[in-house]
Amino acid sequence: MLKEDLIKKNPLRVLSPADQGKTGSPKMGLVMSRAGLGKTAILVQIALDSMLRGNKVLHVSIGQTLDKTRLWYDDIFQDIAKTSNLDKAGAVQDELMSQRMIMTFNEEGFSVAKLQERMKDLIDQKIFEPDCLLVDGFDCSAAPEKVLTEMRQLVQGMNMDIWFSAVCHRDDERVSKAGVPAPCHEADELFDTIILLQPDAKKNCVGLNIIKRDGQIRPSSKSLTLDPSTLLILEN
Repeated sequence: MLKEDLIKKNPLRVLSPADQGKTGSPKMGLVMSRAGLGKTAILVQIALDSMLRGNKVLHVSIGQTLDKTRLWYDDIFQDIAKTSNLDKAGAVQDELMSQRMIMTFNEEGFSVAKLQERMKDLIDQKIFEPDCLLVDGFDCSAAPEKVLTEMRQLVQGMNMDIWFSAVCHRDDERVSKAGVPAPCHEADELFDTIILLQPDAKKNCVGLNIIKRDGQIRPSSKSLTLDPSTLLILEN
């Protein structure tokens, strides 16, 4: 399979067209689940798809080391290349990783102001100017509306897409009218796309419940699942 075919046949086309890139208005997406269901794997595949389409991606990892985050990319790309029989996989991987930068924060050291300062330094010094921002491990439990509003304003000012991962808890029954669980239940209007990961014991997989896409609540679309062995997104 060629790189161009990999873009067109990617299951993530359910979420965005293949030609979506730097010309569209900035979007804000959210991936939620209980701990350990594959949020990071989803974000990495969103990042790889964006890079395949020529975008630069900044992956902000909160509470996870640089090496561990890099390993997520290496493992998932290799699985994608193997299952799709990708031509010149090594060259494609080298090209993609040159379009990615990983930035790490300690859990207690992350704030919107610190992120903005570090991003501004990268851009002003012409080191790296991202088109897409991923924030993995973001704690939405404290004042989520305020912080998420600040993040949305940040990326709109820089004209880039942003994706978050957030943890929901089984014992917290709060949920928005749209079906978004706490702690993001009062901030769901800020997001253009929201994906909730839900385990499916009968099918031995994790389902991707697309609660919202392009601002539309519960859009009709083909369903997606996460393969529990490879953590790759599959289209049903």
